[in-house]
Amino acid sequence: MSKAKAGKRATLASLGDQLGLSRQTISNVLNNPSIVSEETRNRVLEAIEASGYRPSAAARALRTKRSMTIALRLYPAGDGIEGALMDRFTHAVTEAAQAHGYRIALFCADDMRSEADALVELHEEAQIDAAIISDTYPGDPRPAALWEAGLPFSAFGRQWERPEAPHSWVDVDGRVGVRAAVEHLVAAGYRRIGYLGPRVGGASEDRRAGCLEALAECVPSVGGDQELTERDTPKAGAAAASALQERGVTAVVCGSDAMAMGALSVFGHRDGHAPIVGFDDTPVARAMGLSSVAQPVEEAARLAVELALAAANGEPSRQLLIEPELVVRRLEAFAR
Repeated sequence: MSKAKAGKRATLASLGDQLGLSRQTISNVLNNPSIVSEETRNRVLEAIEASGYRPSAAARALRTKRSMTIALRLYPAGDGIEGALMDRFTHAVTEAAQAHGYRIALFCADDMRSEADALVELHEEAQIDAAIISDTYPGDPRPAALWEAGLPFSAFGRQWERPEAPHSWVDVDGRVGVRAAVEHLVAAGYRRIGYLGPRVGGASEDRRAGCLEALAECVPSVGGDQELTERDTPKAGAAAASALQERGVTAVVCGSDAMAMGALSVFGHRDGHAPIVGFDDTPVARAMGLSSVAQPVEEAARLAVELALAAANGEPSRQLLIEPELVVRRLEAFAR
């Protein structure tokens, strides 16, 4: 059968007219194929392919029993620094999925439990083939809920309290990143080095513990000091940095760039060189020239998509740690 006439889009009705079938029969082939005979299904699928009606998506979905869709929760917009990393991750996941012929279905949820419920419902309705979750934390209810529901998924982030969890995940090795930050500050001559970061979260705890371990090894005679905050903001970072400075700390490794901005306002700089290292390498850090640990977000997104698709294909789960990179900069805007 030829393509639909120029300027006219193929519809269920036009396909029915061409095949001598009712519009409902065409709809049944697309949405409820089990009630249509195999011969009729094949005729309709051939017509769909030839007419340009949903060119390959409908026919491919019927042939493969796949929706060719991966679900990803869209988190609330972050304020400035906080939202930069997830914006990058969402964009990179979309690009990686498209490279595999998949699309990303974004949705909103009020909390982690409602996110898990929404994903299970989408999967039960055959609207998605797999899901990607992110921002995991100790006690996260999502991995167990999705696994028990039989929903193929991957996570950007570990299940912190259960390292032997059976699902696939990819995460950034924060300990490697903060160790590089400590070694950089020690090489620059600093010995009284402290850590400041948010109090809660698996990633935050991983970075804190990694920093103190590195300090114990690199400057064993001094060790390390720490100050933890309830919020991940420049204001909280400034208050924590002031407390560290009062205790004799002269350089700081921070658990985020937001905290580093606050620490910078307290410790200042000398001809563009600041005794501060942030984490996440956000656009603000790059614009200011602040040293920061860069997370390979695009690589994490690509691997998260590959792991989700592997789960959908019934392949064994994998757990992957990827290394961040310290980016050392000079605060050119403040240098003389």
